[in-house]
Amino acid sequence: MPEAKIGVIGGSGLYEMEGLEVKERISIDTPFGDPSDQYILGSLEGIETAFLPRHGAGHFILPSEINFRANVYGMKKLGVEWIISVSAVGSMREDIYPGDIVIPDQFFDRTKGRPNTFFGDGIVAHVPFADPVCPVLSDVLFNAGKEIGTKIHKGGTYICMEGPQFSTRAESRIYRQWGVDIIGMTNIPEAKLAREAEICYATIALATDFDCWHESEEDVKIDAVLEIMNKNINTAKSIIKKAVTMIPEKRDCICTDALSILTPKEHIPEATKKNLDIIISKHM
Repeated sequence: MPEAKIGVIGGSGLYEMEGLEVKERISIDTPFGDPSDQYILGSLEGIETAFLPRHGAGHFILPSEINFRANVYGMKKLGVEWIISVSAVGSMREDIYPGDIVIPDQFFDRTKGRPNTFFGDGIVAHVPFADPVCPVLSDVLFNAGKEIGTKIHKGGTYICMEGPQFSTRAESRIYRQWGVDIIGMTNIPEAKLAREAEICYATIALATDFDCWHESEEDVKIDAVLEIMNKNINTAKSIIKKAVTMIPEKRDCICTDALSILTPKEHIPEATKKNLDIIISKHM
């Protein structure tokens, strides 16, 4: 199995990574089914990198249909230690304009029924999730954005809704009262699973519109969203190219030893041990 240190999960509009010197495209089998697409492995700025389009190349997978467990498991199987996520979001604040970049540091989960853990089937585990993104990787992404001169915001709460519908006006106003900063459909349970897999995870959130709370703006229209998204996808690619050169060689953060397994190993079914070997082996 080939390996990569850094993984990039591309969101809406990001289906390929310019500058990635492609070496191979591989399909990965996982105990949780098929990932969204083939993993594209290659060298980005001299760093071994794996790229995966979250919605599949051609954008044919709804947010609720994404096999998040398979996607993250596949990254772990490739040896990925850092996942850079790219995600289109709506702005919930006056000062986050369409076209701005946000590096969120908190998530609020409003999804329904998405499998959000690798565990169960005879094994119980827990991870701390008070600070759900890697502080080191978040700093790298923010600093990379500053270096390329884009308008970028450090920190903020990303509320993850189910979709595929956008918010009602009532929902949008209530979310504003809750103090959230951006809204999207795809970073949960992705961030939870990355933490369980002890992979460093952070998000480049691309603000494509003001959510419908903004009375002076038109209601969210997909054509307008796509126009803005196409502009800041190029910015995201530039941030990623800069960031991969800034990621530390060794990890020293909360993500590296986050997993605690409560079930004694002699009580864990053999099939479960086999399925989760790449995630739990160091704790056995």
